[in-house]
Amino acid sequence: MKVTPIYQAHYNDRKEHDSDRSNFHPQALIIGKIHIHALTTGQYLGTPVPKNILPGVSTVGFWNATGSQKWGLDAHRNEGIKIMFLETGHMPFVAGQRKFDLRAGNYTVILPGQMHQLGRPNIEAGKLHWLILDVSANQPLQQWRWPEWVMLTKNDLAELIVKLHHNKNPIWDSTPIIQKAFHDLAQCVLDWNKPHMVSSLIININQLLIGILKALTSQQLSENKELISRRRAVELFIEELKQSHLDLGELWTLERMAAHCRVGETTFSKYCREFVNANPIEFLNQCRLDRAARQLLEEPKLSITQIALSNGFNSSQYFATAFKERFHKTPRAYRKS
Repeated sequence: MKVTPIYQAHYNDRKEHDSDRSNFHPQALIIGKIHIHALTTGQYLGTPVPKNILPGVSTVGFWNATGSQKWGLDAHRNEGIKIMFLETGHMPFVAGQRKFDLRAGNYTVILPGQMHQLGRPNIEAGKLHWLILDVSANQPLQQWRWPEWVMLTKNDLAELIVKLHHNKNPIWDSTPIIQKAFHDLAQCVLDWNKPHMVSSLIININQLLIGILKALTSQQLSENKELISRRRAVELFIEELKQSHLDLGELWTLERMAAHCRVGETTFSKYCREFVNANPIEFLNQCRLDRAARQLLEEPKLSITQIALSNGFNSSQYFATAFKERFHKTPRAYRKS
């Protein structure tokens, strides 16, 4: 994605904000570590849209972070209701004084004026969708005024507000309706210059709101234990790779990694993509290169060839090429720096 001036114009170094419009680090955009697509009727990042076209929509969009970032969104409040859905990856998240980890498939609703933070302190790899609706309130207990194009009945909207206020857990598992609504919203953002996008956006936002109301009304009391155990096995394996608790020099093929977790290759690949926003082999190579980078600095007696071989690379030349692609320096220059 080409970095447009609007993505750079709103950045500054403030530590506290009244909104998150200024928190995206422009350098992250420039080097392609995060791709942002959004519409805005205010001062948020994104393609400007006249307020009379989308009254009440402060911003809607998504980002795709291809790796861990060196920045995060500081604690801030929004004027409006903020709905976020994490499609892939995981995201450290703070709501009020409570710390959470958003997982792939989770969504959260932030009430007007509620303090929250993304990253602890930095943003992790993942695809995050969001919508901020102006409901004429900057405090949670103020009366909300929904945009006129919201089609839920007054009773349903009142019920939605009550459920949001009284639900103690800010993070929930999304439903197919919620996921589809966010996917369709993302497509509207990408296709904004095409005909009928305003109507499509309004319909999808209404579908999202009714989907959230239905989900809060009928939250499942228990999940499939087998599904939880399979997801957990893959999650633990990925964490062991990340922390170098497993021998990264071994021949870890997709088949062998899946077998280690006692799941099929397709299932393993699916969960891997959800947890780290990368396929298994890509993530394995990232872990190998990260460990090699630590060894270059912490174990000066090891040669570059020894480090390459101990991390599963067949040759120092291939290792040097992959290392430079990830860290923008050769292994030798990285060690000297």
